[in-house]
Amino acid sequence: MAYAGKKRWKGLVVGVLGLVILSMLVPLLFLLGIHNGFQGYGSEQPNSPTHTTPIIIKENEEQEEDHVKHVENFVKHFTPPIFKDILKNITHKAENTTKNQVPLQKKPEVTEIQAPPRDVPLSLSIKNNSKVEKVEMIDYAKGGIDESGKICQVKFGSYCLWRQEHKEDMKDSMVKKLKDSLFVARAYFPTIAKLPSQRKFSSEMKQNIQELEKVLSESTTDADLPSQIGKKLERMQAVIAKAKTFPVECHNVDKKLGQIFDMTADEANFHMKQSVFLYQLAVQTMPKSLHCLSMRLTVEFFRDPVYNTESLASKYNDPALRHYVIFSTNVLASSVVINSTVVHAKESGKLVFHVLTNQENYFALKLWFFRNTYKEAIVQVLNLEDLDNRKLYLSLPVEFRVSLGIGTEARTEYLSIFSHSHYLLPEIFQNLEKVVVLDEDVVVQQDLSALWTINMGGKVNAAVQFCSVKLSNLLKSSVGENSFDKTSCAWMSGLNVIDLVKWRELDLTETYRKFVNEASTQEVQNEAAALQASLLTFKDLIYPLDGVWALSGLGNDYNIDIAAVTKAAVLHYNGKMKPWLDLGIPKYKVFWKRYLNREDQFLTDCNVNS
Repeated sequence: MAYAGKKRWKGLVVGVLGLVILSMLVPLLFLLGIHNGFQGYGSEQPNSPTHTTPIIIKENEEQEEDHVKHVENFVKHFTPPIFKDILKNITHKAENTTKNQVPLQKKPEVTEIQAPPRDVPLSLSIKNNSKVEKVEMIDYAKGGIDESGKICQVKFGSYCLWRQEHKEDMKDSMVKKLKDSLFVARAYFPTIAKLPSQRKFSSEMKQNIQELEKVLSESTTDADLPSQIGKKLERMQAVIAKAKTFPVECHNVDKKLGQIFDMTADEANFHMKQSVFLYQLAVQTMPKSLHCLSMRLTVEFFRDPVYNTESLASKYNDPALRHYVIFSTNVLASSVVINSTVVHAKESGKLVFHVLTNQENYFALKLWFFRNTYKEAIVQVLNLEDLDNRKLYLSLPVEFRVSLGIGTEARTEYLSIFSHSHYLLPEIFQNLEKVVVLDEDVVVQQDLSALWTINMGGKVNAAVQFCSVKLSNLLKSSVGENSFDKTSCAWMSGLNVIDLVKWRELDLTETYRKFVNEASTQEVQNEAAALQASLLTFKDLIYPLDGVWALSGLGNDYNIDIAAVTKAAVLHYNGKMKPWLDLGIPKYKVFWKRYLNREDQFLTDCNVNS
């Protein structure tokens, strides 16, 4: 009996031990993944710096669904956030690949993904990278839109067109590349320096940064750089590429690269404003050569001031002749206008030109037109400031840059309007009945004699209409919406036939002054007041000339068809890029240059090479 009891006790002990062993083996087998064929997954060792996680890509279509689910669970529970998207992409590609393949009896491929080292910071959040904003550089030269929603031409005028024509290659590009590489390296270095396992790489990176800092402290242009700078840049780019393979702290990189972006944006904005200012200064300042020409002519005039023109006085006021009026302070410009008109005139002996200028340029123009003759035409130079006791000051035709539309549909047009001086024509030429007014920035390509036979039907001003700009848009705020027909177009100066008899009957000069005074009481700027007053003064008094008489825009528009330029009777270079400036549009300047008298000695002395 005692022996049997002892035997039963031993049996119980063996059974308990068996149960204990089984209870330990079952979880172990489950963790090893033997129940579903997933091999090789083990718990991570706390002291191990790296851990390799093999994923077996199955090619058996029957097991594909189970495999995908298992991988998704693995990604969800065990993968650090920074690698989840990577693993999902790999799984998705594997799924698409296996579905399109015919099952083959071969050894399954194994793809290994290295988990990050334990000492790499895993603070990179998916939230910080879930949305990447697209940054686009604005090309103002092609009509880009800035942050205010205005296209370049609307904001900066003809500068954008000129900049597109005169685009240059970037200077000192190597210095700029070095600076960019240095900024990027500095952005990644703080994170690399925190990795104990990358001390050697951190030291290498720091050395490259210090080398570039030393080079840039001694060099500001490509010419100053040492001969081996290309190799240093390659080493730095290789270091940066390696640094990008490590997970980094987004905050440091974002802060550093944000500083680069802000500095670049500020620098670009500064240079843009500076370029626009210098451009405006260039187009509004008399070139050195033209200033020299005016001064030399003035000095020469007083050196031998005997110029007898009294014999021509009778023709200056003869209403039977064809009188052209030019307001100008530019010797070359006024000369081109007269020369081009006379060259194409069938009867040059009937032409009388009256050049109205100011005290400063009077003597230079006087001498120039005494020295240069234009077939049988007569040229009279008048000083506007000496015509009466009011000491009037000359003002040239006013040009306005009109911006129409909003956003990407916005466009810019240049509109030329009479100045204050134009409203003195009936007082200056009291014996004349009709005159043709030419701006100093025009070139005549055909005979203009037909203008003198036009029946204007009681209108005062025959002008080419500018239907890109409507009067209702320009004057809505000042005279109301119903004052003009919505289809009424603005008109342009440049080529104008003026009926002085009708002008005097309607006393349009006084009407103009009244509108100017009303605008001044409303605190309207002088130029805007002149625009409103001119358009209101000639309301319903404009006789529309056919568009073939004058073509405008050659001083601001690069896209005018050359065929249209050659056919136009008069070319109007309205805009900032006048043909006598270096900033003029080259393909249109040739039409202006052909009427320039290059044989005059003063042009050679002053190096006038327009």
